[in-house]
Amino acid sequence: MQPFCQSFRSQMSSFYFILLGLSFCFRNPSSSVAIYHEIPHRNLADSFCPLSFRVLRKVFDSSKLAFLDVPTKCVTILQGIRLVRSNYLRITGNFFPHPNSSEDCWDGYQKLVDESIPGFNIRSTCGYNTGLISESCKNITTGYQFEGLISDSKLQEVRLLCNRSLDDDSSCIPCQASLSSIYQSYFHGTDIDNASDCSGYPFIYAGALANQYGPTASGTAKCLFSLDLTSSNATSRNQRTILCAVTVGAGFGLFMTAVVVWFIWRRRKKWKRRQNNVAPIETGSGFGIETISGDSTLVKFTFEEIKRATKNFSRENIVGKGGYGNVYKGILEDGSEVALKRFKNCSAAGDATFAREVEVIASISHVNLVAFRGYCTATVPMEGHQRIIVCDLVHNGSLYDHLFGSGVKKLSWPIRQKIAIGVARGLAYLHYGAQPVIIHRDVKASNILLDDTFEPKLADFGLAKFIPDGLSHMSTRAAGTLGYVAPEYALYGQLTERSDVYGFGVVLLELLSGKKAVISIDDHHTLLLTDWAWSLVEEGRVFDVIDENMPELGPPEVMERYVLVAVLSSHSQLYARPTMDQIVRILESDFPLHSIPKLPFSLPTDTDDGEKSANFSQLDSMSSTSAEQPCDCKSDQPILDHREIERSFTFKTCNVDNLTF
Repeated sequence: MQPFCQSFRSQMSSFYFILLGLSFCFRNPSSSVAIYHEIPHRNLADSFCPLSFRVLRKVFDSSKLAFLDVPTKCVTILQGIRLVRSNYLRITGNFFPHPNSSEDCWDGYQKLVDESIPGFNIRSTCGYNTGLISESCKNITTGYQFEGLISDSKLQEVRLLCNRSLDDDSSCIPCQASLSSIYQSYFHGTDIDNASDCSGYPFIYAGALANQYGPTASGTAKCLFSLDLTSSNATSRNQRTILCAVTVGAGFGLFMTAVVVWFIWRRRKKWKRRQNNVAPIETGSGFGIETISGDSTLVKFTFEEIKRATKNFSRENIVGKGGYGNVYKGILEDGSEVALKRFKNCSAAGDATFAREVEVIASISHVNLVAFRGYCTATVPMEGHQRIIVCDLVHNGSLYDHLFGSGVKKLSWPIRQKIAIGVARGLAYLHYGAQPVIIHRDVKASNILLDDTFEPKLADFGLAKFIPDGLSHMSTRAAGTLGYVAPEYALYGQLTERSDVYGFGVVLLELLSGKKAVISIDDHHTLLLTDWAWSLVEEGRVFDVIDENMPELGPPEVMERYVLVAVLSSHSQLYARPTMDQIVRILESDFPLHSIPKLPFSLPTDTDDGEKSANFSQLDSMSSTSAEQPCDCKSDQPILDHREIERSFTFKTCNVDNLTF
């Protein structure tokens, strides 16, 4: 009787959810939800502003925007103004509306922003002047006047390079470079107190009058204004249609199949439970170690073997602590020394995926990657579920220890150069030598271990992602460490190999300068190492980036090339960064980089006490010991909250006329 009652309750629950789904499918389109979305449209239309901010609704509909830091929000808002002005220029031939409409335009924009970020005052928070929307730069008010200022050869170049789809980097980068050169030649140094937006003029013009698709095309908006105008409406409609079809079909067949489905579910649940408790392994020889497969040297250790190796997880054996567990040193029964990472708060549900990922990572072998020895999964009474990975022990600590540890000897230039090239080779192998492609996602100084000869070894693949063949990128929940996360990954969740390049650029800057990725100015302000280095390079003070306490310097031209590679790799724009194989060739060659992208617009980073404490607790926890490797039992659980996104998301203009790899 009891199973029947449970089956009946299951049927009724399913029926309830199907009715709920049907009500969603056939809901009156004029319901309160639809009205809610229409009200802002009417409010914007009622204002006297001739600028149409509605095109930005796709940007501000993103739930991620509310979690970004203030500088990132301000940059996105500024880029929105540029796009809307570009659209206005395309329609009217004027760069901006009449000054009398400025207040109405700001009010209309503020209403749109309030929908996504309630209480965020654009002008008071970002420091934008009212005239930013309606004041001219160099008395240029029309597209005709702009064309009169620029030389014919430059205009022809812009029309040639920008009058096409800008969806990919092969077309976007040349267009950006041409516009950047116009800015440097005609408008550089003309922005005063945000009263006008001279730095945006070339891009506003190109989107309006040089590009045939216009500024609201997704590729143009992404390339020239760093805004994602990809609409989710069509996707939502498709999903709703699919949901309705599935719901209706399920409703017709529910009562006919409920009992059968219930029995199948029960049998499948028992089968899964048995599968999780029995690993797909073969018994190997030796001291109780089980080999994953005949072609792999990766072994599955028993929990008892792990306890013996670590002396029952003795505190004396702890060599690292991170957000996801402790790292222990241990000795296996064959006498080999290993590092064992014990994950926190794990469940048996993900063991199968965990084992597959470990086996993939263990299958790759490179001198600049830490070698995996094996793993352990077990459910232990009183201690819960255990998940442990076993790697070779690297004795000489981490790069973080040698750069920022107290009482350590400063590294000489030859050693720093060796570390930089080794890390670059390791990442290049992950991106181009491994199958499938592996993206590390957490490249930082504490995840670079050094052996006795200072050969670097990339460690901690706890956040690694595998990219299947044929895909250029993947979308995933952002994860990483403060100061090292690429902007496009933090903002859009767009993960590519160049997300690792950004982290490498930050590490290279740390290696060259001896400064941390996030520099504390005072109790309320921090400065990104990338911004500090960029400002020096733009002023022509490249050698001021180099650690003044470095005991042995290298050839000036080589050190300069390394600084330029570092700032280029940590560029906020994805397309401006080289790939890791290009970086290896640059670091190992002798030719100079003739020019690097410019960064004409920047914002200070302000951090209140609460955010500062949260941010730096991440960094402090990483500096304790050499073997620390932040990890995650769930592959997508982030160790960095969106509110801690460290980089102003400014896809700034660049000049790569003479830049080759």
